[in-house]
Amino acid sequence: MSKQFDVLVIGAGPGGYVAAIRAAQLGYKTAIIEGHKMGGECLNYGCIPSKALISTGHVIDKVHEGEKYGLMFEKFRVDLPKLIDWKAGIVKQLTGGVATLLKANGVTIFQGTGEFEGFSADGKFKKVKVVSSVDSYDGTQKAPGVDDVVEAERVIIATGSTSAEFSHLKINGTSILGSKDALDVRDTPKKIVVIGGGVIGLELGSFFIKLGTQMEVVEFAPQILTGTDRECVDVIQKRLVKKGVQLHLETKVTAVEEKGKGKALVHVERKDGSKATIECDWALLTVGRKPRTANLNLDRIGVKVGDRGFIEVNSRLETNVAGVYAIGDVIGGAMLAHKASKEGLVCVEGFKDANVSMDVRALPWAIFVDPEIAGVGHTEESARAAGWDPVVGKCPFAANGRALTTGDATGFVKLIADRKTDRLLGAHLVGPEVSNLVQEITMAIEMGATSEDVARTVHAHPTLPETIMEAAESVHGMAVHIFERKKPKAAETHA
Repeated sequence: MSKQFDVLVIGAGPGGYVAAIRAAQLGYKTAIIEGHKMGGECLNYGCIPSKALISTGHVIDKVHEGEKYGLMFEKFRVDLPKLIDWKAGIVKQLTGGVATLLKANGVTIFQGTGEFEGFSADGKFKKVKVVSSVDSYDGTQKAPGVDDVVEAERVIIATGSTSAEFSHLKINGTSILGSKDALDVRDTPKKIVVIGGGVIGLELGSFFIKLGTQMEVVEFAPQILTGTDRECVDVIQKRLVKKGVQLHLETKVTAVEEKGKGKALVHVERKDGSKATIECDWALLTVGRKPRTANLNLDRIGVKVGDRGFIEVNSRLETNVAGVYAIGDVIGGAMLAHKASKEGLVCVEGFKDANVSMDVRALPWAIFVDPEIAGVGHTEESARAAGWDPVVGKCPFAANGRALTTGDATGFVKLIADRKTDRLLGAHLVGPEVSNLVQEITMAIEMGATSEDVARTVHAHPTLPETIMEAAESVHGMAVHIFERKKPKAAETHA
């Protein structure tokens, strides 16, 4: 049986379901295909469940530090199974909400995986077979072998990404866990080894540290969180070391050996050739993501894929095949849920206006380690490479009254502006709630604001965003609550 639609979306993650809803809002007859659960990796196994655990971890820290605040606890324990069930409830609520929103907007939902079959006789429609899936968003399942063929004028590929592995290191759920497995652990491990010192590994690892787990990190690069502002990383690294974490940098894992239930041996080799073995309960493999395209049959319709497997698109998110688009992790770049959602909106809105394209000046990001790191726009180095003359303004949280009242004033706000025009180019933050603070700077950059614009904006007191105002003043050496020598303004420098 063949069904025709104006727009068909393959994948119901944060890119796919947003694109489908917007298409329906704009009057297109829309369908979406999902082979697992609504919300994709982000809602089910990434952003949401991990942050639920991490937020609880902050509460655990407060309890352990309670004496500092005059709070005395005679007995305290973590019921990890109950915590995991609470996390699962949040996921269920949000994923169910996605399905409800899709239905409310008139989007037809097909449960299964999508495979391109070709084109209709007139070439107008793309034909996609929906292969029945075991999983289902509402608990129902089609009979095996009952597949639909869907035809659509426009198809948006939003199949996301999956965990990367090495040929000699495969996730098995016992000695080597992936991020999905780690989110459902119900027994607190005594010791874990994180393979890959990137975002996912350190976020999840930071949670287990708060449960009392010992952790060692093996990273092949010279620093953890590669590509992140070095000053911000230094703050995180010092905190990790203070908590007893051992960091093995410029080191590779050669093998993971399972030694019975709850015991594994991680064999490593350092840059100098020396070798060591680390005993742990299990290893967490987090060495990046790879695009999920294997079962799409892209070659059947001629969609071009790059060397690393990512689908190639133009600024309107269209592939080399007219009427076929791709968004989110599957096209590479920053693998961020909000990037995928934005691409979904831009892609669909471009159907009605050919002038609409992916033109984003400021794309924020956040890493939920302890303390948090966030950033947007240029670093000093990238700004200089792009032809700007960067000048930095900085304010430590230790100079902020509100930060002191939270009990942890670690970190700083760093703004980067152009010396000649004073235009804001970027920001890098580490400290309390910086995942929220970065949004103000993102809007300022997107609107073309200068550091003076931010400095002249009244910020409520006592609040954490005052650090942004002080950092903006610091761009010209005029911060009030920290002492620094005055920096020449653009007019003075280029007179």
